[in-house]
Amino acid sequence: MFLASIPSPSSGNLHLGPLTIHMYGVMLLLGIAAAIALTGRRWTRRGGDWDLVFQAAVWGVAFGVVGARLYHDITSWDEVPHTWWGPFAVWQGGLGIWGGIAFGVLAGAFIVRRAGASVVLMMDCVAPGLLLAQAIGRWGNYWNQELFGGPTSLPWGLEIDDNHLPKGYASGTTFHPTFLYESLYDLAGVGVLLYVGRRFRIRPPALFALYVAWYTFGRTFEELLRIDPSHHFLGERINFWVSLVVFLASAASFVWLQFLRPGGPEPTTVAPRPGPEPSMAVPKGRVRPRR
Repeated sequence: MFLASIPSPSSGNLHLGPLTIHMYGVMLLLGIAAAIALTGRRWTRRGGDWDLVFQAAVWGVAFGVVGARLYHDITSWDEVPHTWWGPFAVWQGGLGIWGGIAFGVLAGAFIVRRAGASVVLMMDCVAPGLLLAQAIGRWGNYWNQELFGGPTSLPWGLEIDDNHLPKGYASGTTFHPTFLYESLYDLAGVGVLLYVGRRFRIRPPALFALYVAWYTFGRTFEELLRIDPSHHFLGERINFWVSLVVFLASAASFVWLQFLRPGGPEPTTVAPRPGPEPSMAVPKGRVRPRR
C-alpha cells in the first residue's frame, strides 16, 4: 500500500532581505484578524458597532498573550529557555490556550462593560471567532514542528526533521499531525456554533459555554496522542485533566444557562444608544407663551 506523508517546512522563518518573519507569529496574527472579522460581523448584525469590537480586541489580545505565556511558564517551566528573555519568547512557541482565553476574555469583558454594552451578548458573538482563531493559530505549531502526536504509518503522517525529532525515535519516523486534527475539529466547531446560533434561540452566554465544551471535548482526546514533554498527574498529562474538568464544567453551564436558568430570555440585540434630548429652543418667529 502506498503511503504518503505531510512534509514539514525546512524552517519556521521566512527571510526577506534583512527582515526575518516568524511564521508562528504570522499564524497568530491571521487567527486574530479572522476572529475580529467574524466577531465584528456578528456584533454589528445585532446592532453594535465596530469600534467596540476593535477596542475589546486590542485589550483582549494583549492580555491574552500575557495570560497564555504566563500559563506556559507556570505549567512548563522546564521548557522555558534559560535566558533573561526566556519567559517572554513567544516566537519560539509556548502559549497556553487556557491562560490566553481567560485573560483575554476578562480584559475584553471589562472594555465592553465599561462601554455600557452587554458582556454576555458579546461573549456569544465572539465564541465562533475564538474557535476560528484557534483553528488558524494551530498551524503555527506546524511551522515550529512541535506538539505532534505519537508515531503513525497513516497516509497523513507528519514528517519531522532530525533537528526536531524527539529522543528515542529513528530518522524518517512520521507522527500524528495533532495540529491538523485540532484545526479541522475547530473549523467544524465554528460551523456548529454558527448553525446553533442561527437555528435556535440561545440565551447568552450559553453559546460561549458551548464553544468551551466543544473545544475541550476534542482537546481531551488530543492530549492522549501528544508526546511532547509535559507534567503528568495520575498517569495522564496535566492538560488532559484540565480539558476534562473544563469540559464537564462548561457542558453543565450550557445546560443550566440554556434550559434551567430562571428568568426571561436574555436580549439578543444590542440596546440602541439613547439619542440627543429634544431641543427646548424656540423656533425663530414664534414666541414661547408665558405660563
